[in-house]
Amino acid sequence: MDTSGPLLLVNPGRGERLVALGQALARCGGTRLRELSEEDRVMLLRLSEQVNRIAERVDRLGSGAGESSAFRFEAPGRDFSGREEEGDRLVRGARPALPDPRLVRRILRQRQLRARFFDGDLFGDPAWDMLLDLTAARAEHTRVSVTSLCIASGVPPTTALRWISQLTQAGLFERIEDDTDRRRAFIALTEKAADGMARYFAELGRNASRLV
Repeated sequence: MDTSGPLLLVNPGRGERLVALGQALARCGGTRLRELSEEDRVMLLRLSEQVNRIAERVDRLGSGAGESSAFRFEAPGRDFSGREEEGDRLVRGARPALPDPRLVRRILRQRQLRARFFDGDLFGDPAWDMLLDLTAARAEHTRVSVTSLCIASGVPPTTALRWISQLTQAGLFERIEDDTDRRRAFIALTEKAADGMARYFAELGRNASRLV
């Protein structure tokens, strides 16, 4: 310890830890400071000031927050190879409910209304139209046939079928065979797609009703 010049911290705050870390890093490069230009020294000085300001903000954010603060200095839950330690799993928040199907249908009608006044190719987005249609159907607990989904896409059937294939390969759509008629199949959202759509509308909140 006599030769390493350690920094000893006693019950430090988060800001003090950041400052100490910055000082330690500066010491590591201390042997090269003489080679730095004046511009580099000014840059380092500004960087040091920024670290101090960040440390002060972190202390203010963390005051009274205890260990629930966003800044933690405990050992990470994963090793440097990116593997999770056993028993340490990130738990994602529960998925919000799917949006009101009436809202989704209204958004679809608004999008289709544009074709009455403009060339439909100007706003072509079949993937999104199909996602909206299947989201509404899932919330309504109804099934959507391939033919119906092609119509909802607003593009020629061959183009729609190509999009359905791509979205199925992407893990967003799943094909469900009709048990009573092997010539017919239904398309539904996968859990991955349903989760994404639910979280998307939850993020939009009240502004969702203004979407076109």
